[in-house]
Amino acid sequence: MDDLDHRNLGVQLKLWHLQDDAPGMVFWHPRGTAIYRVLEDYVRGKMRRAGYAEVRTPQLLPQELWQRSGHWDKFGEHMFRLDDGEAAMALKPMSCPCHVQIFNKGLRSWRELPIRYAEFGACHRNEPSGSLHGIMRTRAFEQDDAHVFCREQDVEAEVACFIALLGEVYRDLGFPDYEVALATRPAVRAGDDATWDWSEAKLGDAARRCGLAPQINPGEGAFYGPKLEFALRDRLGRSWQCGTVQLDGVLPQRLEASYIAPDGSRATPLMIHHAIFGSLGRKIAILLEHHGGVLPFWLSPDQVAVMPISKDQAGYGAEVMAAFWDAGIRAVAYDGADTLSRRIVAARDMAVPVMAIVGAREMRDRRVSLRERDGSQADIPLAEAVSRLQTRVRPGAVVAEVL
Repeated sequence: MDDLDHRNLGVQLKLWHLQDDAPGMVFWHPRGTAIYRVLEDYVRGKMRRAGYAEVRTPQLLPQELWQRSGHWDKFGEHMFRLDDGEAAMALKPMSCPCHVQIFNKGLRSWRELPIRYAEFGACHRNEPSGSLHGIMRTRAFEQDDAHVFCREQDVEAEVACFIALLGEVYRDLGFPDYEVALATRPAVRAGDDATWDWSEAKLGDAARRCGLAPQINPGEGAFYGPKLEFALRDRLGRSWQCGTVQLDGVLPQRLEASYIAPDGSRATPLMIHHAIFGSLGRKIAILLEHHGGVLPFWLSPDQVAVMPISKDQAGYGAEVMAAFWDAGIRAVAYDGADTLSRRIVAARDMAVPVMAIVGAREMRDRRVSLRERDGSQADIPLAEAVSRLQTRVRPGAVVAEVL
């Protein structure tokens, strides 16, 4: 492994660890969890503004549900199973059948559609040990699952809205460009050819409506429908497949989802599956390698290292810490017994973007000395320091400082 491999960076930056007796399971440390939560909250806000209602669904579900959905035939060998003698159960590898269960509670009208659900779904897949790779491919992970229940006339607009949302998120993360592919019908699939013809055409039309020209990945679609796959290219020129949007006319039918159509009849909705990140762990690994471990200010687990020069300034250092935290800035105290220079090196080793140094003069005048990772410095009033850094908390605000 090289120094910019996420497996090394995760250990060096104290973000997570893996251990041999729990293969494919990630132990997230406080600093790694901070990044995780920032990304989660960021996407949660985006989805809420786009009209998605957040839901939570069980991790352990009856095997019979997975058989009805078709996932058992397709993924059964990679699902963790439990049989307690009364009922066969399985840990969910994805959340889509669960969201159909929520949709099915109550009588739905065409006037309610589209209905949009989003979930940070904890998933488990019994991946072969040889395919595991750091936190990029694991057995336990969380996906930003989302599903839209809609009518045929809604599909193109819903997919186009998702593509626009995905583009915003990727730009904020430092990826202004991405590649897109249309994955078409696999050899083993559900649904008739007419449905596949229509679904593939609709996804292609939606992509072109957004100014994209997807390449074709023949036979790479899901068993229930075609999908658009979005890949990011990092600073080293490597391509990473992340987001997907899939069009599904099979699962709602198999799980008996329905709504009342304008003529009073029962109709089956279409279902759009999508994820911006896919696995959140994998996305964090990509970000770390892309940025060489030096994350943008808004994503850094610790954004400001507060350093009193001596114990005499400890009280004022605590005030500075509180002022940053009250403004939504993640500050951490570097106030140990080591010399100031050693504490500065320690903060740099943890890739903390800003240091706030306070000595006797700063305490007297209620100022701080801010030191940026590029070497620039500013001795300014505490209130101004808070205001200045607060403008950089916004996602994507200072991506340019890193790239």
